[in-house]
Amino acid sequence: MAGIHFSFDNFKELLSLNMGIAQRLDENRAESFTLLYCNFEGIAPDVIDASLTEILRTSDSIVHDGTDYFFVLPYTDKYGADIVKKMFDEFFAKFLGAFLLSYPSDGEDAVSLMSNMQDSTSTFLKHDLHCLDRFTRNY
Repeated sequence: MAGIHFSFDNFKELLSLNMGIAQRLDENRAESFTLLYCNFEGIAPDVIDASLTEILRTSDSIVHDGTDYFFVLPYTDKYGADIVKKMFDEFFAKFLGAFLLSYPSDGEDAVSLMSNMQDSTSTFLKHDLHCLDRFTRNY
């Protein structure tokens, strides 16, 4: 098992694609997917790669900028995404800075989800996600 990696430059489009699939297939518009952010600072890249292979499903998407990792977990609610986050904590034997948002309850479009992620990580984790600025600026 392992998630599929996408370029960070395509992050906004990846979210829009998942939203489009959810709108087409999920009539009740429940938590169609959850966006999980994890800060893997201080963890060696080969260890990160091993964790991704062990923990993620082939249907999960991965985008990262440095040590800031974002996972799009389709048909996963916040409870399920929290289990994935705890699996990472256990794998690394440390508590990771992380936050999660679900579509559509936490944002109706890619820009609002990214903006909410920026605001939430800044407020709750005291970590600024400047990597998202290029997607949320001027909207």
